[in-house]
Amino acid sequence: MELLQSILNSFGAAVVVPIMLFIVALFLRVTPKKAFQSALNAGIGLTGFNLIVNSFVPIITPVINKMVEQTGIRLPVLDTGWQATSVIAYSTQIGVIFLVVGLVLQVVLFLIKWTDVFMPSDMWNNYSFMVWGSMIYLITNNMILAMTCMIVQNLYVMLFGEVISKRWASYYNLPGTTLTAPHHVCSVPYAITMNWLLDKLGADKVNWDPQTLKKKLGFLGEPVTLGLFLGLLIGIMGNLNALTTLEGWGSVFSVGLATGAVMAVFPRVASIFASAFTSLTNASKKTAKGNGKDREWLLSVNDAVGYGEPATLMTGLILIPIMVLLAMVLPGNETLPLVDLIALPYMVEMIICVSKGNVFKGIISGVIWFTIGLYVCTFTAPYFTEVAAQVGVTIPEGAMMITSFGILYNPVMALIFLSFLSGNYVLMGVVVAIYAVMYIVFKKNKEKVWSFIENDKTPTNEEVAA
Repeated sequence: MELLQSILNSFGAAVVVPIMLFIVALFLRVTPKKAFQSALNAGIGLTGFNLIVNSFVPIITPVINKMVEQTGIRLPVLDTGWQATSVIAYSTQIGVIFLVVGLVLQVVLFLIKWTDVFMPSDMWNNYSFMVWGSMIYLITNNMILAMTCMIVQNLYVMLFGEVISKRWASYYNLPGTTLTAPHHVCSVPYAITMNWLLDKLGADKVNWDPQTLKKKLGFLGEPVTLGLFLGLLIGIMGNLNALTTLEGWGSVFSVGLATGAVMAVFPRVASIFASAFTSLTNASKKTAKGNGKDREWLLSVNDAVGYGEPATLMTGLILIPIMVLLAMVLPGNETLPLVDLIALPYMVEMIICVSKGNVFKGIISGVIWFTIGLYVCTFTAPYFTEVAAQVGVTIPEGAMMITSFGILYNPVMALIFLSFLSGNYVLMGVVVAIYAVMYIVFKKNKEKVWSFIENDKTPTNEEVAA
């Protein structure tokens, strides 16, 4: 277990995913040359994503921090970010044990065809399960209860990953893939429901997707231009006290240009990453046809692949000041979103792909979803803080408790956690029963479910262009 943990920490997704892809491609009888090229393109793509995001974050994060400081918010629960959360998760005893248990579970369920999702290709994100399991083990000292909770959460995640696979692959142009990051994919039921409801209320008539904006606004609607203006706006909001100085305006324009650069460069890297899955998709179809079985292989990919997609990035960045404002005024909220604010583009990926890039619907759905998330973080903060203290994490000065807005905000994961935390067999049985019903209904009506998701009235990019 320590060896597996060390491998993940040392190599990361940019190395692990290409290796997984290479093995799967060979298993599907792709020639070694094509398998290697696919794996190489996947590695280049993921490395490119990381380089872009890691260059963007240091530029915009100080501005966001100053924006939060200028609001004068004083809340007792501080968001220390998903990075710190992952370190905490991988530092707990039960977390390391689940690393192996989860890997075996995911491989076995794929091999016996319980799911078409090959989840080990994004094994790193298992830390999201580990956090919830560690909190249960801390409180109850019951290893079986904690492990069962994580397994049930994993089952839900694989199901949601399969439900969203067609829409995800189509929108982000990544054939044969899906997303299984637990902290994001659990918003799938909500995203589908809200998209349907907003359409009924007429929100589909407000087409704020990148292609429509480009068509209506000309060069002002170009993703790069929109990114520039959005970055300038965030830069101004983060430098309100320094707009009379050259340094302040330097910061404003740096954020603006950096945001525009992400909009320009990210799609090019995404095309390299997408090309890695062409051979795998074609081989998967041939294998299924040769075996006389209709089965598709869905390779789980890291959420970094969608971060810089224009509508995703725009929606996430627009939500940053909105969530800061809401944190100030929401009654009963004690969570100060901070480090994970820049992760909002990751967090809206399910909402955006379901709405086919409609930024207007994405903002409305995001505000409601993340508002609930603030309360979830407030409720779970005492448990998470205790886990962090046990592994030696120092609570930042000025904070009574800590959380991760990007990980612990998820209401679905929280409800599963609370049912197992209660130790009530009825509640735990209900959670398992709900999964069983959802699983059976989806498997029997897979095409209908996918068709329902695709029947959104919002025009696709191709339709708008036509």
